[in-house]
Amino acid sequence: MSEFDARAREWDKDKMHMDRSVAIAAELEKMIPINPTMKALEYGAGTGILSFLLKDRFSGITLMDNSQEMIKVCIEKTEHYKTNHILPIWYNLEHKDYDDQFDIIYNQMVLHHVNDYEAIIYSFHSMLNPGGYLAIADLYPEDGSFHGPDVKVHLGFDPEKLTEIFRNAGFKNIEYQTCFEVKRDSGAKYPVFLLVAQK
Repeated sequence: MSEFDARAREWDKDKMHMDRSVAIAAELEKMIPINPTMKALEYGAGTGILSFLLKDRFSGITLMDNSQEMIKVCIEKTEHYKTNHILPIWYNLEHKDYDDQFDIIYNQMVLHHVNDYEAIIYSFHSMLNPGGYLAIADLYPEDGSFHGPDVKVHLGFDPEKLTEIFRNAGFKNIEYQTCFEVKRDSGAKYPVFLLVAQK
C-alpha cells in the first residue's frame, strides 16, 4: 500500500488541504475563462477536493489517480453528492496513454511526484482540445524539508523554467501567480504557484 493509499481516509480532515484547494480553485477561475460546456480532467486528483469545489463549473470531470484508495473515496463522494458527471478512474498516465480529449486539465501538488514531468506535460498537451487549458499548481523550489529526506520527489519548480518546457511542448499564453502558502508548525512556509497555459 502506498503512502497515499494509507492516507486516503484521513486526507480531507486536514484543514490545509481544503484551504489550499479553495485558494487554487479561486485563482484558477480568475486566470481561465471557464464555461459550463468544458470537459475537465483532474490528474492526480487524490480525494477530488479541488474538483468537487469546481463541480458545478464543468459539463464533465474525470478524476484520475494512481492511488486506488483515493479513487475509492472519490467514488463515495460522487455517490454522496449525486454527481453523475464526475467519473473517478484508477489510472497511471505515467505508464500508458489515456484515449480521451479535454478542454481543461488541472492538478495541484502532483507534478513534483511525477518522475518524468516533462513527458507528462507533453502528454497533457496531446490530451487537450485546440484552445484548451492546462493549469498546474505546485511548490516553488524548496530545500527538501517539505516532504523530508525519505521521500523521493522533485524539490519544487522554478515557474520560469516550467514556462520554457510548456512553450517547447506547444503551449502559449503562459502565466503564473502565487496562489497559496503552506505554513507548518515549525514556522516553515512553502509558497505555491498556479501556472496556466493554453494549447
